[in-house]
Amino acid sequence: PSIRPRCMGTAASGPAYTVSYRAVDRRRKVGGGAADFIDDVPAGAVVVTVNPTSRACTTWGDLLTLTAVNRGIAGTVVSGFARDLRTIREQKYPLFSTGIGMVSAKSRLELEFVQEPVYIDGVRIAPGDLVTADENGVYVVPASRSEVVQARARSIDSVEADIAVAVKAGKDLCWAREKYGYAVPWKRSSL
Repeated sequence: PSIRPRCMGTAASGPAYTVSYRAVDRRRKVGGGAADFIDDVPAGAVVVTVNPTSRACTTWGDLLTLTAVNRGIAGTVVSGFARDLRTIREQKYPLFSTGIGMVSAKSRLELEFVQEPVYIDGVRIAPGDLVTADENGVYVVPASRSEVVQARARSIDSVEADIAVAVKAGKDLCWAREKYGYAVPWKRSSL
């Protein structure tokens, strides 16, 4: 519930590519820059980043967006802060985040890991899980259930499309719902 759309009218769906940050510790010689993962994200993926620290700094901005657009990345979900919204909106890039701000992660955050499970609002997101996001919110389907859930979603869309056609043709909504199986739309699914 904490994630909000930042570019209205956009949507993203694809396998999760997970990223987690930690606070920079100058005594530690390991860890990567906050953006060091982006060139490894495959086309079609949805980047899911988590800043579990209490530092209110941004982990997504215009340069990451430009790279993501050029690489064919489907969208980004940020549990944390993003910036450069005007540029991101001009690109019509699907970005969803907890907050917006101006302070960069440079010298404040570093990569802790990529492609390991992360948690947002108590929801576990593992690499490869199906992430779908639009103006209504973000949901995650475990990779092991993705095929079944997608088939059921297509069935629901089909039932609702039939109901809409019937209502536009003058039929009563109650009649159309009963006729097309609104109460159990997943029954049209072959899975």
